[in-house]
Amino acid sequence: MSQSVDRALTLLDELAGGQRTLDQLAHRAGVHKSTVLRLLRTLEARRYVQRAGRHHYRLGTTLFELAYRALDERDVRRAAEPAARELNAATGHTVHLASYEDGEVIYVDKYESRHNVRMYSRIGRRAPLHCTAVAKVLLAALPDGERHRVAATIGYPRFTANTITGPDAFLAELARVAERGYAVDDAEHEDVIHCVAAPVRGPRGEVLAALSLSVPRVVLDLDGLLELVPALLGAADQASAECGWPANTKEN
Repeated sequence: MSQSVDRALTLLDELAGGQRTLDQLAHRAGVHKSTVLRLLRTLEARRYVQRAGRHHYRLGTTLFELAYRALDERDVRRAAEPAARELNAATGHTVHLASYEDGEVIYVDKYESRHNVRMYSRIGRRAPLHCTAVAKVLLAALPDGERHRVAATIGYPRFTANTITGPDAFLAELARVAERGYAVDDAEHEDVIHCVAAPVRGPRGEVLAALSLSVPRVVLDLDGLLELVPALLGAADQASAECGWPANTKEN
């Protein structure tokens, strides 16, 4: 990779964490301020960064435009949008759509709830593999050998008392998800939130994405959340049909 390109990407990555000064960016890139300033001027001219007052820089509008254009190119996101919106409107709860790429689960769409407790999630954010319902759905769809390979690479940080903390328990959970057709996050990532997710399939039955409902535990207990599974499965089937999955197809 070109050294200048690598440094520019380093600056953008640093600015993704919020506004930074020239000194902070130079320290992060490990180069003199004059070098960083030249890169910033080029990035600023293309609107990849912009000034925030006299001494700070932040990400510019071009990056957001590119991000949304990239997301719009995902056929599954466009195809699942009506079903996701309807599920959000019918339940009033947060709806996510996530995909699995290059070993990571990424939120590619989100519809906010109507209650005050919000999830710490956003479009483009990575979901932990071992303790989120969307990740369980996506990893449960992998071939058995790939499941084992991924399970062996996870660090299993404990976020709550319910977090799965080892590969054997995780693989057993993925087997249950594959068998019943949906996944549950029983306050495994956040103490105050639990979640259910179901697969969105393509023309050959392959899992393209995971659709989920996330609800604060103070709003709905686990039994109440599980009562929403039929609505979730219906929305996932609707989204799958839009993605080309034949109607009424059942997995063997």
